[in-house]
Amino acid sequence: MPRRPVPRTDPLPDADIHSEGFRQTREARRGALIEDYVELIADLIEDGNEARQVDIAARLGVAQPTVAKMLARLAAEGLVSRKPYRGVFLTEAGQKMALESRARHQTVEAFLRCLGVSPETARIDAEGIEHHVSGETLDAFRRFIAGKA
Repeated sequence: MPRRPVPRTDPLPDADIHSEGFRQTREARRGALIEDYVELIADLIEDGNEARQVDIAARLGVAQPTVAKMLARLAAEGLVSRKPYRGVFLTEAGQKMALESRARHQTVEAFLRCLGVSPETARIDAEGIEHHVSGETLDAFRRFIAGKA
């Protein structure tokens, strides 16, 4: 049986406004992978371990050659440094990115928990949402959370 589309209640926005939303989404997708790597590297280091390629691959569920390629990209962008026979280290720029990403993640996760989402689902969902949420929306999440505390 064919499905009927959900009828729109509002007219389409102006083309420039509409395209801005899609542009922001594309940009967020490009940055999401980089932020995930940087945040994971920070987590591994803070956990008292070195951020080794094998550990990064295991935690992201990808092959080591995939991690090697991304680490080369992160190094070229000045976010990590690598030392032979040692782990990966964040540069100052990488540390800043990791802190910002973690703060967004924690805000989104806390917001979802306030809505009654289970801790595990909130953690998983926040992993994707954190890269796409605007500063304005994060501020609204924070206000909502503060009102619940």
